[in-house]
Amino acid sequence: MEIKSAEFIMSNSDVMKCPKNLLPEYAFIGRSNVGKSSLINMLTNRKSLAKTSGRPGKTQLINHFLINKNWYLVDLPGYGYARVSKSAKKTFQKFITQYFSLREQLVSAFVLVDIRHDAQPIDLEFMQWLGENGIPFSIIFTKADKLKPNAITRHVENYKTKLLETWEDMPNYFVTSSSKSIGKDDVLDYIDSVNNNFKI
Repeated sequence: MEIKSAEFIMSNSDVMKCPKNLLPEYAFIGRSNVGKSSLINMLTNRKSLAKTSGRPGKTQLINHFLINKNWYLVDLPGYGYARVSKSAKKTFQKFITQYFSLREQLVSAFVLVDIRHDAQPIDLEFMQWLGENGIPFSIIFTKADKLKPNAITRHVENYKTKLLETWEDMPNYFVTSSSKSIGKDDVLDYIDSVNNNFKI
C-alpha cells in the first residue's frame, strides 16, 4: 500500500464523538515512550503527523487520522510511565477501555513494544485484556535499529516464549524501526489485506 494522503481529523476523549462513518480503524497503542509517534510518522511518510516528544505521555486523547480517504489510523494515549496526575491517568485509561469496548469500526489494534526490553507485565496484561475481550491485535516491535540481527531474533523468541505461557499461539507481529523504515511495507501491506476483506 502506498499512502497518498494522511489528514488529521479530530482529537477527543469521548468515544461517542469519534467519526460516525464506518471506515475501518487501526488503533496504535503502547507504553509511553515506545516510539509510537515516530512509527506513525514513518508509516504515513509525514514528518510530524503525530507529535513526537522526549517527554512520555504526550498523547492524552484519541487522535483520528484519515488515510487515503478510506481508513483511519487511531493514535491512542500511552499507558505506563506517563508523567501525569493519577486522576488524569484514570480518566484516559477509562476512555481507552471504552474505545476498545464500544468502537465497532475497530478492525485491529497494534500494541507497540520496545524490542530491546524483556516482556513487561503491563504490556502482557494489556494483551491479555484484548484477548479476553475478543479484540484482534498485532504486536509491533519498535526500535529494531538499536539491535544487531541476531539479537533481534533472540528478543523476539524470548518474547514468544513468554507469551506462549498463557497464549495458544503467538499473535501476529512485526519488527520495525522508524529511523530506518524497517517493517513499513509489512505493516501497510497487512492493513491493506485486512481492508480488502473488511465488512462491519
